[in-house]
Amino acid sequence: MQTHFSSELFQFLLELQANNNRAWFADNKARYERDVKEPLLNFIADFEPHLHSISKHFVADTRANGGSMFRIYRDIRFSKDKTPYKTHGAVHFRHEAGKSAHAPGFYLHLGPDEIFAGVGIWRPDTSAVTRIRERIVADAESWHGALKAPGFAEEFELGGESLKRPPRGFDPDHPDIEDLKRKDHIAAVPFTEEEVTAPGFIDSFADACRTASPYAKFLTTAVGLPY
Repeated sequence: MQTHFSSELFQFLLELQANNNRAWFADNKARYERDVKEPLLNFIADFEPHLHSISKHFVADTRANGGSMFRIYRDIRFSKDKTPYKTHGAVHFRHEAGKSAHAPGFYLHLGPDEIFAGVGIWRPDTSAVTRIRERIVADAESWHGALKAPGFAEEFELGGESLKRPPRGFDPDHPDIEDLKRKDHIAAVPFTEEEVTAPGFIDSFADACRTASPYAKFLTTAVGLPY
C-alpha cells in the first residue's frame, strides 16, 4: 500500500510555526515543495477514483493554484495577523459547481497540532444556509437519517459557529432548533500523525468520506446541487 505523507511534512510545518517569516521560508522552500506540496498534489491525483466512487460531482483538481490544494500563503490584507504562511497543509475536494472553500466538499487538514477529515459546507451564504434550514424543517426524517447513518455519529463531531438566537422565520420551539441555528454545517473526524503517515491512509480517508456521505448528500441537495 502506498504512503503519501511522511513525518517530514509535520516537521516542516512545526518549524514553520516557529519561523513564520519570508526569509526562513525562502531558505526552506525546497523542503516545502518536496515534503508538503508534492505529497498533497500526489494525494489529490490518487484520491480521484475514491472520490468518484462516492459522487461524480466532486472534483480532485491537481493544479497548484486554484485546485484542490490550499495555497500555503495567507491572505493578510484584512487580518491583524500579518504572518505570511499557513502552518498546515490542506485539501478541499469541492463540488463541481463551487468556486471557493464555501462549496460543499470533503476536506483534509494536516497540521502539527491538529489533523482531521472534514465534510460539509463552511460559511454558506445567506441563500444557501436558508435552503438548508428549510430542508431540515421540510424533511426532518432525512436529516435525522443522515446524522444517524452507520458510523457517522460515532466517528464524526458536528462543528462550526451558530447563531445565538433562532433564525428569523423559524419556530424557536422547533425540535431541531440547534441545527437550524447553525451558521456552518461541517463535521470532522480526527486522525493521528501515525495514522496519516501509515501505508494506506488514502483508504482510511476514503472510508471516512463514505461514512459522511449521507450527511454530505443532504447538504448538497438542500442547496440545489446534484449528488
